[in-house]
Amino acid sequence: MDVDQCYQLGHVIKAHGIKGEVGILLDVDFPEHYKHLESVFIEIDQKLVPFFIRSIAIRKDKAVVKFEDVKDIEAATALKGCLLYLPLDQLPRLGDNQFYYHEIIGFEVIDDVHGKLGPVNTVYSLPNQDLLAVIYHQKEVLIPVKDEIIKHLNRKTREIHVKLPEGLLEVYLEEFNSDDED
Repeated sequence: MDVDQCYQLGHVIKAHGIKGEVGILLDVDFPEHYKHLESVFIEIDQKLVPFFIRSIAIRKDKAVVKFEDVKDIEAATALKGCLLYLPLDQLPRLGDNQFYYHEIIGFEVIDDVHGKLGPVNTVYSLPNQDLLAVIYHQKEVLIPVKDEIIKHLNRKTREIHVKLPEGLLEVYLEEFNSDDED
């Protein structure tokens, strides 16, 4: 299994207790979907190593996990900071207009007014807002990921239909002339 075939589930925060349990931060939208996990991949020395789960208790975005082969606090402590992965095919299924960021890279963005803008180049996840990055007229344009803006997603045609706020594109396309003096 390769990291490119997986998504990051979270990471080990710390050892939990003295019997080899670990505390994990789950970096997913719906942590409760993972309460019956049987195994995960843990990245150790840039390789994915399978770990089988004996027990898992999830509370909000954190979990306490007991792995089969982690017997004591020393082994659990050695996992601190390690990233946890699952195969992409284990992602929970989403509704029609919902999407995972990794799946929309390359989707064509089409605005109601301006037509085709370009493909999604990347997605930025910022603390206050997520943004789609599209190269339009050789400039990076950032489009907020909001229900009011993203109107429709078509997986078959690989298109995202948007209604951009008035003036958003113009902000990126204006040429700023500065008369700075040194």
